[in-house]
Amino acid sequence: MRIAYAGVFVDDQEKALAFYTDILGFVKKVDVPAGEFRWLTVVSPDNQDGTELLLEPNANPAAAQYQKAIYEQGIPANSFVVDDIQAEYERLRDLGVEFKVEPTDYGAYAIASFDDTCGNLIQIQSH
Repeated sequence: MRIAYAGVFVDDQEKALAFYTDILGFVKKVDVPAGEFRWLTVVSPDNQDGTELLLEPNANPAAAQYQKAIYEQGIPANSFVVDDIQAEYERLRDLGVEFKVEPTDYGAYAIASFDDTCGNLIQIQSH
């Protein structure tokens, strides 16, 4: 068994696609109509056959409420691994990404979190 998809609720799929590809560097994998929305996924450019991140519309009121609640509590919606957290922090900050938590070293790992402009906090971490 393996994970095929992980999802993140977004308030605007087109805006999310731009952020996750143009800013974070993911690659669009699937983009097909699904009613009034799209089945829209991105993947790591280094592992294009790996887990796909579904940019899922938060049109369902329960999804929107959940997304808002975890954001307000400072809980990241997803976590991505980076090789050098300080370098990635600086790269993203220079692109205008708003960090809520700057790189913080916890010994065995370091984390930082930022606003993805689509209603989520996203964490990056390095080991």
